[in-house]
Amino acid sequence: MKYFFNIILVVLLFSCNGYQKIVKSNDVELKYVMAKKYYEEKEYFKALPILDELHTLLKGTNKAEEVDYLLAYTHYGLGSNMLASYKFKLFTLTYPNSKHNEELAYMSAYCYFLESPKYSLDKTNTLKAIQELQAFIDKYPNSKKVSDCNSLIDALSLKIHKKVYSIAKLYYDVEDYKAAITALNNIILDYPTIENQSEIQFLILDSNYKLATNSISSKKLERINNTIASYLFFAKNYPDDKRQNDAKIIYEKSIKQLEKIKNDRL
Repeated sequence: MKYFFNIILVVLLFSCNGYQKIVKSNDVELKYVMAKKYYEEKEYFKALPILDELHTLLKGTNKAEEVDYLLAYTHYGLGSNMLASYKFKLFTLTYPNSKHNEELAYMSAYCYFLESPKYSLDKTNTLKAIQELQAFIDKYPNSKKVSDCNSLIDALSLKIHKKVYSIAKLYYDVEDYKAAITALNNIILDYPTIENQSEIQFLILDSNYKLATNSISSKKLERINNTIASYLFFAKNYPDDKRQNDAKIIYEKSIKQLEKIKNDRL
């Protein structure tokens, strides 16, 4: 067992020494060959410093494009998504006629998708990812990757929808109904394709009713009328929604309050 361990140690030391010799070597061709070997074997940590150096050494040569291509994918392989995205995009700008441009333009956008956090966190990267993916579609409308981009955009849009809905629902849950109404209406305006529109419209209805019920007399009439209008919209547009009975109860209570207000004014 001890002998076996010693053999492994010698091999590792030799490998490390061999790698350092390549890194320190002045033989550009050797570095080029070994960088490709490390890359193909997915030893990205070894490939990266050599490719970084080759990027400078081979600039302007017929090997520069391949080196920069491998360098961008090496960053991607190491999980450095934002740096990889930058390198992918830089490649397309540096080599505008390259056969790889469509591929790397997609990868640049895809890296933003990978950096999109879960919906409860800041949505900046998610919005940027949507922007980048849409930019790819606009530039390469006939690409085979358009379908993938649309699927990724749908997934990102769902995150955005969950984010804005969770914020609006929080206002409702803490009984800040005025803020809830504003936030929920903004969702409908800003995200017309959001999936749970009927639920949002019901919350608008219920928030209007609860806001009206707790309002001072000078504001109650307007808010009751808003509640009734919300109900009529909900009943017309979502006739099969499971909340229709609850909505009708709110409507009937609102009509009674409206009649009381009118009678009190007589």
